[in-house]
Amino acid sequence: MCEIVHLQVGQCGNQIGAKFWEEISDEHGIDPTGSYQGDSDLQLERINVYYNEASGGKYVPRAVLVDLEPGTLDSVRSGPFGQIFRPDNFVFGQSGAGNNWAKGHYTEGAELVDSVLDVVRKEAEGCDCLQGFQLTHSLGGGTGSGMGTLLISKIREEYWDRIMNTFSVVPSLKVSDTVVEPYNATFSFQPLIEFTDGMFCIDNEALYDICFRTLKMTTPTYGDLNHLVSATMSGVTTCLRFPGQLNADLRKLVVNMVPFPRLHFFMPGFAPLTSRGSQQYRALTVPELTQHMFDAKNMLVACDPRRGRFLTVAAIFRGPMSMKEVHEQIVNVQNQNSSYFVEWIPNNIMTAVYTSEGMEEVEFTEAEANLNDLVAEYQQYEDAEEEEEGEFEEEEEEA
Repeated sequence: MCEIVHLQVGQCGNQIGAKFWEEISDEHGIDPTGSYQGDSDLQLERINVYYNEASGGKYVPRAVLVDLEPGTLDSVRSGPFGQIFRPDNFVFGQSGAGNNWAKGHYTEGAELVDSVLDVVRKEAEGCDCLQGFQLTHSLGGGTGSGMGTLLISKIREEYWDRIMNTFSVVPSLKVSDTVVEPYNATFSFQPLIEFTDGMFCIDNEALYDICFRTLKMTTPTYGDLNHLVSATMSGVTTCLRFPGQLNADLRKLVVNMVPFPRLHFFMPGFAPLTSRGSQQYRALTVPELTQHMFDAKNMLVACDPRRGRFLTVAAIFRGPMSMKEVHEQIVNVQNQNSSYFVEWIPNNIMTAVYTSEGMEEVEFTEAEANLNDLVAEYQQYEDAEEEEEGEFEEEEEEA
């Protein structure tokens, strides 16, 4: 069984990471003490992907929890599932990063990174077949962005042939905590482009819009936002945690979703959207689910897909439903909205059922240029015509 090592870095990363573990522990029948209380063999069939089995039949998350100050980790430890984590896997400093990317990347974070890597090695060595790593963090703060990207680069050096996925909360103009968020995010993108294989983008603006417009909340809290993020993370990782036909591990997911190595930024959509504690569920049909999934109001990034084009799509359905109906709906989506999909990737929808701190001025200009290059690359492939694919094929034949 191929295992995943999970890392959560910074305040935001630890909060959404803790909710993720609550969500999947519930799905796998694991209670807050780590004991199995489920009622289905499917819950245990691939549980080793995210959990280590300890003595006494207890299941312990394969998670490393990191922060540059102790406050958030103390909250996680005293939370509902705080006792399920391995105590040695809490790694924290005392000073914090002060929302400064350079502090997280070059000074405070650099002092703590070796301690974190020791824990990562210990977890990796306990795996039979390590498939890769997943990291939760935000790009707006100092620890999640600065130290998060430092960790990614160090892990990539040591485990260069393993997959690295991130769930990254991207800052937005409308919902901003600190004035330096754009700098922190811009500096983070170069390591994320270079050292990760897939990045699921999430932003608070889209989450707030979902809470206000779709769920009709008046005063959404971070707990409400984290519920949406954890539900989406649970959905995205379903194919890794339960038996399925497609995207059964991180590498297959990346192979199906990434047409060019640098263009590995994913925009998650989720349906149906429910609020925290909601018990009122309406059975939705496959056509309704499919329609909602592609709706801009169900995207976890404040980005309207109708203004661009899809390179690839993975549609993951959960629950008892007709595969024939799912296939028909996906074909309908492609046929009716063909202008929103690039022509040169056929069958591109996959479906599955389940200057301070030692910085130099040139780093600022390079970070901006890298981000502009990434946008230009996406634009180039969005505008590419089908004829160009024919030219590439002719060149290959000549070669």
